[in-house]
Order: sequence, then structure tokens, then C-alpha cells
Amino acid sequence: MQAIAPINKANRRAFSLIELVIVVVIIGIIGAIAIPRMSRGAAGAADSSLVADLAVLRSAIDLYKAEHGGTLPAFATFEAQMTTYTNDAGTANASKSSTYYLGPYLRELPTLKVGTNKGQSAIIAAQGGTTAGWVYDETTGEISANLPDTEVDVRGVQYNNY
Repeated sequence: MQAIAPINKANRRAFSLIELVIVVVIIGIIGAIAIPRMSRGAAGAADSSLVADLAVLRSAIDLYKAEHGGTLPAFATFEAQMTTYTNDAGTANASKSSTYYLGPYLRELPTLKVGTNKGQSAIIAAQGGTTAGWVYDETTGEISANLPDTEVDVRGVQYNNY
């Protein structure tokens, strides 16, 4: 008959309950620190996306103005003038030719990434009212987000003042 070896701590290979509790507490502390930071990161990403979209729109407007002798895109034909080819007078055409050789300045109008009008890409002439994403002033070339003054970022800055 074989003798059974006595069980001692040197032969055991399991974790004790105290060790498991310590690991769970450490994971909980890490989660309590990381989750709020990650949730703020999502809001910050949307804010950064708005800044980037406005920079692209403003650059496209500036380039249009430079190539058209100082004339800004017209409000009524803004999307066509930004996304298709134009001639010197600003008339839009879907295909490039010897007459319509300027542009396009954008592939498409970006959608608004924040606020109550999130997902909208339409342009309006005055702040508020409809569910458009952007407000464009054809006299100054200014473009901004179409959001009420009450909608602000995490720093308290109004989105329509970006």
C-alpha cells in the first residue's frame, strides 16, 4: 500500500480568498479611475471633430474665394459650388471641362457631430429654426455650427462660437 503524503502549504497551488479579494479591489480602483476619463474622451472627440470640420469648411471657402477673384460662394448655390466644378463666375457643373476647371473644394458637406442637430449637413443663412447643421453668411464667408447658445462643450464654450 502506498502512503499518502500529508497536505501542506508547499504542495498547494491555489489562490486564497484574501488574494482574490485584493485583486478584485485593485481592478475596481483602476475601473473607477479609467471609466470617467474614457467617457470624457468621447465628448472631447466630438468637439475635436467639430473643430476639424469647421477648419475644412473654412479652408474650402477661402480657397474658393482666392480662385474666384475675391468672390465668396453664394448661399443659394453653396453646396454645388463647394462639391462640383465651377467656372470663373462661380457657375457649378458636375464634370470638369476647359470652362469648368475650378474645384471641387469638398467631396461632400460634413455632418454636424454634436448637439441637437447632430447628423445634419444642410446649410441655412441664420442661426436656429430648422434642423440644419451649419450657418453660412455669404457676405462675410463665416460658417459656424447651427446650435443654440445653451449647447456648450465640456469647457463651457458655446459650439456656435467655435
